[in-house]
Parts: sequence; C-alpha cells; structure tokens
Amino acid sequence: MRFTRMRTARATAAAVVAVPLALGGLASHSHAQDASPSPSGTFGPGCSALSQKADTAKDKAVEAAAAYPQLSQLVSAVVRAGLSGTLDGKPDVTVFAPNNEAFQNVTASQLSSLLSDQGQLEKVLTYHVVDQQITPNELSKGSFTTLEGGKLTTSGSGTDFKVNDKANIVCGNIKAANATIYVIDAVLQPSS
Repeated sequence: MRFTRMRTARATAAAVVAVPLALGGLASHSHAQDASPSPSGTFGPGCSALSQKADTAKDKAVEAAAAYPQLSQLVSAVVRAGLSGTLDGKPDVTVFAPNNEAFQNVTASQLSSLLSDQGQLEKVLTYHVVDQQITPNELSKGSFTTLEGGKLTTSGSGTDFKVNDKANIVCGNIKAANATIYVIDAVLQPSS
C-alpha cells in the first residue's frame, strides 16, 4: 500500500512538471523531442504561441478549441455552420484545426463567400475532421477519410508534419475529451 502511494505521488509530481513542459511554455528543444513526438504529449513549433487554459482534456472538441485564442476564427465558423453538436457528439475525432493565421491567408472575397454559404462552410469544415483518433505515430504516411467524405493525407517525421503537402502542423496532439487536435497553418479545401 505504501509503495503504491509513493509511486502514485511520483507519477503525479511527474505529470505536474510534464504538463507545462509539454505545452511548450517552459520547454527547450532537446534531442529526444526532435527525434520523435510522444503520443501522449504536444509537439510543434507553435505550441508555445498558443496560450490556453490549464486543462482541455475534460472538454469536448469545440470547448477545447475555444480555449485557444489562436483558434477563435475556426470556433466562430464551426458555430456559424451549426457543427458544434456534430463535433462534440462524436466519441473520438481528430480535428486538423486551422489557426487564425490560416484564415487570414484566405482572400477576403473567398472568406466572405465561404461564410455566407452554410453548405459550403460545412463541407470545408468537415473536411478538417476525421472520425477516428490519429496519433502522432500515424502521421508519417497517413491517408484518412474525413467527415466530409474526401481523403486527406499526412506526411513527415519527428515533429515536422504536413497535411495534404500544404498545411504545416504547428502544434499537435492536443487532447480534448472526445478529440485530438492538430493546429495547422492553412485552410484545407476538399476536392470539388
């Protein structure tokens, strides 16, 4: 019993130290971090730029994304498209979440057109969601069917991954209660 308490106390202490490091706020690059991402920790050069609340692991997908100011435009688009219930209602999804910078790289006329056409907005947003949990180990040469019905691919290694050879994963493996979130720097477009 005493051994179990000590082991639990050590594991808890390790977790308390590991969480800030995993979030990038205090982390420095180490050789271990560059070699391969841990399936249980966040990775990527943009993680330190994402300020967030303490723990999104208990939040559903949309609430977890809303905790990150850099995902505010995505969250607004999801709400506008009426997809909150869809995303929060699925048991295990992966969201390739375009950050605000990604939306700023879409022309004003394209963005206005997209936001005014709910059907097209839903199609684009559901193209960013896969109805399964994707671990960092599956990103090196992945091909996944999206909720929209199209295919997206992932490639890369270590902590350097791309989606559809276009979008960089700037912060990956963020946990939510029903989702894994990979923040990307481009808005993906499904095939016509």
